[in-house]
Amino acid sequence: MWRALKGIFARDLALAWRQRADVLSSLVFFVMVVSLFPLGLGPEPATLRAIAPGVLWVAALLSSTLALGRLFAGDHADGTLEQMLLAPQPLAFLVLSKIAAHWVAAGLPLTAMAPLLGLQFDMAPADIAVLTATLALGTPALSLIGAIGAALTVGLRGAAVLVPLLVLPLAIPVLIFGAGAVDAAEAGRGAGAHLSLLGGLLAFALAGAPLACAAALRISLD
Repeated sequence: MWRALKGIFARDLALAWRQRADVLSSLVFFVMVVSLFPLGLGPEPATLRAIAPGVLWVAALLSSTLALGRLFAGDHADGTLEQMLLAPQPLAFLVLSKIAAHWVAAGLPLTAMAPLLGLQFDMAPADIAVLTATLALGTPALSLIGAIGAALTVGLRGAAVLVPLLVLPLAIPVLIFGAGAVDAAEAGRGAGAHLSLLGGLLAFALAGAPLACAAALRISLD
């Protein structure tokens, strides 16, 4: 089991490195969207601090959806997905390994870049730390939720358009609690409750999303 999981994880990371232009496009999109707001709204610190949580989280959500269409598309095209369905290991665990590799390639760079972008909005170091914590909890949940949409649309024409339509409504709670944690920290109310809710959403997605993805892949390939 562990050998299979590590093999899929390493394989997907190697493929992401070979296709790093696709991975970098999501990161560049994130940086560009976030950077446009200070340029468009002006240098007023109070205004920038007020909009920072929402801007950064919306940009992260949109950026994370860009790479979801490729999560299972390559495996479907070369027949790897059929081999995963026939493998003796549970499909849900194999899917979870792919989702983990997807987050390391796409979600982790967004989380690492967020503190630098927060400086553009004159955020305090403590608020930047909360922002980073929310993204560290929220981006894996976004990858897990997005994988369900990618599994449902694998092999379909126009999947790149359908995946965001399926994923964005499901990801709204993550967006609300993620941005709300930073707002609460800025207002001095403490972000513990929002971080706990984000952790609960991550745990729920971690338990349910791989099973849902496995069922969706079986339906899509039947």
